[in-house]
Amino acid sequence: LLAMMVGELNSSHSGVYPPSGARRTTGRLGLDFDPQTYERTGTLRVTNVVPRSPAAVSAQIHAGDELLAVNGTRIEGRTNLDELLENTIGKRVVLTIRSAGATREVAIKPVNYATTMELRYRAWVAENREYVRRASGGRLGYVHMPDMSADSLANLYKDLNVTDFDKDGVVVDIRSNEGGFVNAYAIDVFARRPYLRMYPRNMPSVSARTELGQRSLEKPTVLMVNEETLSDGEDFTQGYRALHLGKVVGVPTAGWIIYTSGINLVDGSFFRLPFERVTTLEGENMERNPRPVDVYVTRPVGSSTDPQLDAAVRTLMRQLHLR
Repeated sequence: LLAMMVGELNSSHSGVYPPSGARRTTGRLGLDFDPQTYERTGTLRVTNVVPRSPAAVSAQIHAGDELLAVNGTRIEGRTNLDELLENTIGKRVVLTIRSAGATREVAIKPVNYATTMELRYRAWVAENREYVRRASGGRLGYVHMPDMSADSLANLYKDLNVTDFDKDGVVVDIRSNEGGFVNAYAIDVFARRPYLRMYPRNMPSVSARTELGQRSLEKPTVLMVNEETLSDGEDFTQGYRALHLGKVVGVPTAGWIIYTSGINLVDGSFFRLPFERVTTLEGENMERNPRPVDVYVTRPVGSSTDPQLDAAVRTLMRQLHLR
């Protein structure tokens, strides 16, 4: 009822949350299965193995294999796999696998939900980075920020230093960014411009900012956003547009741009409510005003391709006169 009330208020960031302490107890293998095969025959045929998951590292399971049993319990049309994996996180589980007609048993230790999601996220970023590399002939780099937290900012620094330092430009992806508080620091990385170069003895020249410890990309970029880019991710988008750092590709952001605080209630639940309005320099209230894009590109639900990423690569390549 409280959630419905908040919905009627239509004010972002408001909400009521139950007391903390609940945790997921179902073990995760790092496997995806073909739903059509399962519905038709009751067979769990593997379609994807999450890189670095227990199934990939410990069990050497591959796409096309079939999961026949868990700890001796046969998988059938009415079997609930989650029930078989309940309370198995970090514990030894024996899987029966059929691969290329041969049956084998493998021991595995399932991980928790959060670990699996992190591994899936890393695999998704790696796939996008590799796609951008191929599509640009190795000229462009790629970074993604899932939120505007201190950890994400640190990862941005690392990615730019390790994977993108030798590129002509970088695709900056903040699609589905959940917000946070570091947009100003992230913007600085892309807004700062070079003014000196330094030449260490017997080493390639470097920007003075980088040599002196100030984070700075100093290369052309393109920004990707979508309808799930929220809060501080939208602040970043506004800063990117206002400072004319590059084109914005995708669909307009969510329009959830307001600062909040909250209080703990006597039952342990938490009530969150807005307390600080955010506007553009021109005075436009950003709450319920999505940030616009320069290149409008949708991504259909369930699509196996990413037209938004394609458009971002094309846009930046044209800007660099590389295509």
